[in-house]
Amino acid sequence: MTTVVEKDLLAALATIPDPHTGTDFVSRQAVQNLRIQGGSVAFDVVLGYPAQSLASTLAAQLEAAARSVAGVQSASAQVRWHIQSHAVQPGLRPLPGVKNIIAVASGKGGVGKSTTSANLALALAAEGARVGVLDADIYGPSQPLLFGVEGQPELAEGMDNMMQPLENYGVQVMSIGFLLDNPDQAMIWRGPMAVQALEQMLRQTHWQDLDYLIIDLPPGTGDIQLTMSQRIPVTGAVIVTTPQDIALLDARKGIQMFEKVHVPILGLVENMAVHICSNCGHVEHIFGQDGGQQLAQAKQLPLLASLPLSLDIRQQADRGCPSVVAQPDGQAAGIYKQLAHQVAARVAQTDVFSAVQASPSISIRKQK
Repeated sequence: MTTVVEKDLLAALATIPDPHTGTDFVSRQAVQNLRIQGGSVAFDVVLGYPAQSLASTLAAQLEAAARSVAGVQSASAQVRWHIQSHAVQPGLRPLPGVKNIIAVASGKGGVGKSTTSANLALALAAEGARVGVLDADIYGPSQPLLFGVEGQPELAEGMDNMMQPLENYGVQVMSIGFLLDNPDQAMIWRGPMAVQALEQMLRQTHWQDLDYLIIDLPPGTGDIQLTMSQRIPVTGAVIVTTPQDIALLDARKGIQMFEKVHVPILGLVENMAVHICSNCGHVEHIFGQDGGQQLAQAKQLPLLASLPLSLDIRQQADRGCPSVVAQPDGQAAGIYKQLAHQVAARVAQTDVFSAVQASPSISIRKQK
């Protein structure tokens, strides 16, 4: 009987790349607990991101690679994941109960940022992660409607001034919309009041062992966005835009803001990229063509996903059952799941922040 050589086995496993990082599992030391007993081999592969939908396919590929080695008669691969807390801005500590915070932002309103936030959270949860959503759009909260939840949060038992998040579809949710007596009530607050409300919701919510907290930011680059980047430990940001020139112009400003405060940008999402007529199949680029791709290339960022202008996405969001749960095998859900894979994989590769955040300064010079 041919003796299985561990070196040959590892070399064979190294031929299978991680589908979302392109690197091999051996060099990343993701292959663990390797056991060789005669002609039988078994091992674990530990990913840094959730991959429920990929696990069986990936395990089959690794097992096939192992069986190609001389002497191997049977192979068993166990694919699992361990999500770690990654770097945050210098001087900030991770939020208790939260491993990673992902900010979803846009330069302007109406580009589908909140719908993207909800579906991203649901897709991450479907892949096996523990996920929460914080609706940081104080003036126009959308997440209560998107998740189909209402009511007021209860106080966490045995914890002073801590609220339990509401939950639906396996995702923990907190929004200013839950704290209003009337859902039509307008928040007529100045910037400092909105910022204080955001920080209270973030820090006084009893987030329960989250791998990812998705924060749905309001559009623009104002007080709330600056507070997020300077006082809240953000792992990375996702920028949402449409192909329209005016949306891309504002998206550039959002990218520039995160760059200046040293928050890594995980990539761009392009919404309403194309419309396909449901009657005749005619394809029309209503808001322009390839604008998101061109911006991503110009900024050397990945285009994480490109979604169509879809009646189904809108209708599902409006009835509180977003695409990932309404049609989990549909085209839109598939794109959102790929988005989740890309975001989680990039978070897993996030390194330390490049520089210390410097506070802005104002200098007054006497005019000559």
